[in-house]
Amino acid sequence: MKTTQNAGFGMVGLGLRREMLDELLEHVPKQVDFMEVAPENWLKLGGRFKKQFKTLTDATNFVCHGLSLSIGSPEPLDIEFVKSLKTFFDEHNIKIFSEHLSYCSGTGHMYDLMPIPFTQDAIAHVVPRIKQVQDILERQIAIENVSYYGAPGQELSELEFTNTILEQADCKLLIDVNNIYVNSINHGYNAEEFLNGLPSKRIAYGHVAGHYNEAEDLIVDTHGADVIDPVWELLDKAYAKHGIFPTLLERDFNIPTMNVLTKELDIIHELQSKYLNSSLTKQTA
Repeated sequence: MKTTQNAGFGMVGLGLRREMLDELLEHVPKQVDFMEVAPENWLKLGGRFKKQFKTLTDATNFVCHGLSLSIGSPEPLDIEFVKSLKTFFDEHNIKIFSEHLSYCSGTGHMYDLMPIPFTQDAIAHVVPRIKQVQDILERQIAIENVSYYGAPGQELSELEFTNTILEQADCKLLIDVNNIYVNSINHGYNAEEFLNGLPSKRIAYGHVAGHYNEAEDLIVDTHGADVIDPVWELLDKAYAKHGIFPTLLERDFNIPTMNVLTKELDIIHELQSKYLNSSLTKQTA
């Protein structure tokens, strides 16, 4: 059993949505060690929302998960946007910034996550862009394995493509366990083999979420439902293979009450405790 990966911001997290704000300002459940926001949703807020958000970030560890960096886009990086992120991260003591291994803009912004072709040319394009972002932010960023529904011009496997970018860009990995499961169904590969092929040393933290079954062989990554048992089982296997890493529950809509969300957070704690207790037993034996 590998030792626990402690990133310095806790081990179990919850994605903060604005409709949760008032409740969390009154009380952050004990199950929540850290929270995550999309910086685009908070960068330009002023007044009451800005003060409320600062109150939370002063009291709780936060990470940021971006939506619009568009790391695989053919268009130049938005340097001013990246600089504004650095200011925001410094102001709110953001522990780590993650983004999607995808793109969402060309000549315009599509507000959707499009798959980067799994090719050597795409790697040569994406790697220097990640390095440029890291240079501006003066920190490593984490890149998330995304759900995708087509693989245009594929030359490499998703795993080969992802691992090459992580190594060449010297960045971290946001391991999305639900996306691995979704892609394994949609593209017919073995989820556990993909999981085992990822580099443990690169993992910054992880995501779990729910999805929607469009058909028997088509799952849509929605973040709008409870996490299903096969995804919990895959998270269990991830801890067994890679060690315990901070793990965050995503819920973007159909958001239930906090006591329902904390039941899913309890599952993460239980899985982590199983491996933590196993590790401690081996160390003291």
